[in-house]
Amino acid sequence: MATTKDKSNRRLRIRRGIRRNVSGTSVKPRLSVFKSNKGIYAQLIDDENGHTLASANSYELGVKNNANLEVSKNVGLKLAERAKTNGLEDVVFDRSGYQYHGKVKALAEGAREGGLKF
Repeated sequence: MATTKDKSNRRLRIRRGIRRNVSGTSVKPRLSVFKSNKGIYAQLIDDENGHTLASANSYELGVKNNANLEVSKNVGLKLAERAKTNGLEDVVFDRSGYQYHGKVKALAEGAREGGLKF
């Protein structure tokens, strides 16, 4: 069985591989996802200028313990709403080394429902 350190190193190695190919611009930002044991976070990043253009997380929605699939989807919808107010529609999805499954998939589907294209 792999230890926690091995698992986190594996995710970081995969993340670096993804980031080699995925980069955001001010016109088409990178939608970056981060999961913790308690919450889920998403932000739109312009890598050329090093700015965060919009962000959303489960804590803003009043969930302080367990961000489930429904909460993850709502975070995606909230992020899409904020992106629309900034005039952003096209994004590049960065799953940050996580499998495209469960909470990450729910967040992506929520963002798509909110009007983001990727």
